[in-house]
Amino acid sequence: MTDAPRHGSQIDRSDEWAALRRQYMASPETRPASTARGVHHQALLSSDVEQTIRFYQEVLGFPLTDLFENRDYAGSTHFFFDIGNGNCLAFFDMPGLDLAPYREVLGGHHHLAISMEPSQWQAAWDRLVAAGVDVAHVDGSSLYFTGPDGERLELISDPLGEMYGARVL
Repeated sequence: MTDAPRHGSQIDRSDEWAALRRQYMASPETRPASTARGVHHQALLSSDVEQTIRFYQEVLGFPLTDLFENRDYAGSTHFFFDIGNGNCLAFFDMPGLDLAPYREVLGGHHHLAISMEPSQWQAAWDRLVAAGVDVAHVDGSSLYFTGPDGERLELISDPLGEMYGARVL
C-alpha cells in the first residue's frame, strides 16, 4: 500500500530554498541576536467571550489573566490567556460588527503552534477528545484542531526552538 501524494508534491522548490538559505540565513554562531523580546500577544476574534474562556482555560489549560473593555471599540471585550514563558493569547469580541467566519487569506492567520511539556500535551489531547473536538495527530508531536470560532491551532510537544527533532532556533 502506498501513501497518496501530498498536496503540492509535484512541485520541487529545493533549489529555490537552498538559494534563499545561502543568501539570508546565517549560522547560529554568526547570526545576530533578535531585536525582539518575544511575542507579547497574538490577538484573535471571538464570537462569544464565555465560550472562548471555557475552551482556552478549561480545555487547553491556559489561565485567563485579564479582561477589560477594548480601548478602540466601545463595548468590545479584550481578554488574555497565559500561554507560558511570558507570552499571552488575546481575544476581542466585536459586538455589532458583521464578522464573517474564519477564512484563510494571504497575510492572515494560518495556525498558531503552542509548545507544551509532553505530559501537559497528552492531558490537553485527552481533554480535547473528551470535549468532542476533532484532533489530527501528526508526526508524533503535533495536534491540529480548530478553536470555537474556527481558528486553527496546533499543540506541539517539541521544546521551544525545536520541531520534529531539528533545531529551528
